[in-house]
Amino acid sequence: MSKNFLGLDTAKTQELADSLNDLLSNYQIFYMNVRGYHWNIKGDNFFELHVKFEEQYDALLLKIDEIAERVLTLGYRPAHAYSTYMERSDIPERKDVSNGKDAVQNIAESFVKLIGKQRELLSLANAADDEGTASLMSDYIAEQEKTLWMYRSYLGQ
Repeated sequence: MSKNFLGLDTAKTQELADSLNDLLSNYQIFYMNVRGYHWNIKGDNFFELHVKFEEQYDALLLKIDEIAERVLTLGYRPAHAYSTYMERSDIPERKDVSNGKDAVQNIAESFVKLIGKQRELLSLANAADDEGTASLMSDYIAEQEKTLWMYRSYLGQ
């Protein structure tokens, strides 16, 4: 078994980097969707949702950078082409969404997908003894489970 400069198994870190790049792709599409909701929202809850969507895309942007830097820390290259993001993302691109409930429902569905991917990454990271990635995923999951609960509550679910 060969080890990288962090002392982690190179085969396992390659798998982690690939999974992190998959996650990065999903975050990038999700980020652009939320930007679009922020720009295009209309209706009764405009002021509340406009601000909430801005908070959300700011948080997503920070995570995008953290994920890319984690890929680099493991010794690999982060995906950085929008065409790659579109190919790899399980979160669909959303266009011209201006209805608040539709936007919030799309956000909730996206969080379900991200949380699932992050749980898989957490398991991979633990198997590779990669505390850095495991910690990052654990933090994201805890934060996003609460956020998902709040968005579902808004929807009356």
